[in-house]
Order: sequence, then structure tokens, then C-alpha cells
Amino acid sequence: MGRSGKVAYFITFLGIVIVLLSFGGLITFGGEDTLGSGHRFLSSAPATGEEVPVPSRSDGKYRIIIDPGHGGKDPGASSVSGREEKEFTLALAQKVVDLLRQDSRFEPYLTRTSDEFIELEDRSKVASDLHADALVSLHGNTYEGPENVSGTETYYYAEGDGSRELAEDIHQHLIEALDFRDRGVRQEDWKVLRTSEVPAVLAEIGFLTNAENESFLYSEAGQDKAAQAIVEALEEYFRK
Repeated sequence: MGRSGKVAYFITFLGIVIVLLSFGGLITFGGEDTLGSGHRFLSSAPATGEEVPVPSRSDGKYRIIIDPGHGGKDPGASSVSGREEKEFTLALAQKVVDLLRQDSRFEPYLTRTSDEFIELEDRSKVASDLHADALVSLHGNTYEGPENVSGTETYYYAEGDGSRELAEDIHQHLIEALDFRDRGVRQEDWKVLRTSEVPAVLAEIGFLTNAENESFLYSEAGQDKAAQAIVEALEEYFRK
């Protein structure tokens, strides 16, 4: 075999080795959705009965699951200008996670990083499987009646596990930051909350069917304010 043939053979052999190692998980290729610890953001919930490897927890960090409501075949509410709720929730969730990653106390994850459908119980299962410290599900509200309804509502389900206190903190910070009508903190049997084994909150940031709320929430400035308010609420909650 000539020298050129040996070189070609070596390159082919090396390529096969790299492919085999990558499939075996010994070599990973990073991307924009990886955490500093090397763990990839969750983009979909685990299949039923699937064994989920739990990432090692960084010492002293609070593991937070941010859930962008809806996605895929479930667009959520339709805004007054025809935009879909799932677009708003994902944009806001990504901003919240970006801010949390800047705080060394937090280890944030997303339940989805793209436009995909995830069952409600699978969203809370992500939090349970990762032994999270909190689950925050983000939504935009809707109203189909003749009244021009606006404002912020925040929901929890469980009593005694910190869910109500987290809901109150998030709600108060959102009201102060956005200056929307205060529609209160409410206990509700929403499935994503009821099936959660960790403190869980569902925040209806504002009404997408209200022109003023919608314009603000789809703006970069509005989403930045909402994201900062949620992060500050989490910081306050975990200082207690």
C-alpha cells in the first residue's frame, strides 16, 4: 500500500472511531442549548416508563424548571393581532433562563426549547425526575367576552410545600414590574400544578386578547421586564 493509501486508510479508521465514541456518549459536541455543567436543556419530556438519568447537582444550586406553556399542535391563546401564545411563552421562558444562568445560585432547565408539543403531566414529570426545587409554568391569558379584560393572575395548587408562597412572590414582582391590573393569586386544580411533586406555580402574565397587554408582552422591553421580575421573585423566595 502506497503512502497516500495509508493516509486514506488512517483517516477512514479515525472517522469510524470518532463516530463510535460519540454514539457511546464518550464524546459530546456542544451547542447553544447546553448548560455550563455540560447537561443539555430538556427539549422534550421523557417517554412513559423511560429511565431518566438525573444530572449531578452543583453544590448549593437551586434547580429551577421553567415551562413555556403550550407548543407544537397546541398553540394556546390567539392574541388580539393573531399571534400565538406558544410564541410568547417560549420567548419569555428563554429570557428567564438566560437571567437565571447569570446567578450562581441557580441551575435552570426548560421543558422545551422549540415549538413542540409536550403533555401537561410530562412537564411536571420533568421537574420531579430532576428533583427540582421549583417549577414555573408561563402563560398568556385570554378572554372571549365583550369586556376588555386585562391583568395578571398567578396560580398554585398544593398547600404546605411552598407553592403558595412562591406564587405570591412571583405575582407581586410581576405586578410591580408590569403595572398590569392585579387579578390576584388563586388556588386552582390545573393539571401541570396538581401532578407536580415540587413547588409549582402557573403565571398568566397578561391577557393576549387585550391590545395594551399584548403589545407590551410581545415587545422585547416587556418580556425583559417580566423575565427580570420572575427572576427577582425566585431570588426572594429562596432567600427565605
